[in-house]
Amino acid sequence: MRYVVAVTGASGIMYGVKILRELPGERILVISDMAKKIIPSETELAMRDIEKMADIVFDDHDLFASISSGSYHFDAMIVAPCSSSTLAKIASGLADTLITRAAAVALKESRKLILVTRETPKSAIMLENELKLARCGVTILDANPGFYSQPKTVDDIFAFIAGRCLDQLRIEHSLYKKWE
Repeated sequence: MRYVVAVTGASGIMYGVKILRELPGERILVISDMAKKIIPSETELAMRDIEKMADIVFDDHDLFASISSGSYHFDAMIVAPCSSSTLAKIASGLADTLITRAAAVALKESRKLILVTRETPKSAIMLENELKLARCGVTILDANPGFYSQPKTVDDIFAFIAGRCLDQLRIEHSLYKKWE
């Protein structure tokens, strides 16, 4: 299995990092310029630490990268966190970066696309963009943790959201205690 993980410029960088760590198979990583600026303020990780978790790393400006073509197969794409700007671009079909182009490819090729949105509160425009994408088959997975698993640490909260992404991909895991 081959997965694209995109990290965009919203707070919640560790959601993307946790997902990247937990995904099996080949992991392709793209980090937006704004996310690169947010990483030092939210984590103690260096860019190279995050990049080492991936098998392939592409620059978000590289529109000639393999994942920008529908003829290059990947099984799913997860954008975590997904900024409201990225969400709006995907919803409007704007593919001006590698992240938005790969998302457009996922849509046109009917591949799984999961957007881990983190913004709150949401404007009517954001909600309409989410609805538009949900109607196109995109999974909108808000970074809203469940507390039935009784998280003890912040990492437990990241694990819950990562686990919910893996659930959407039908990947077995033990990141959180399932509802019984």
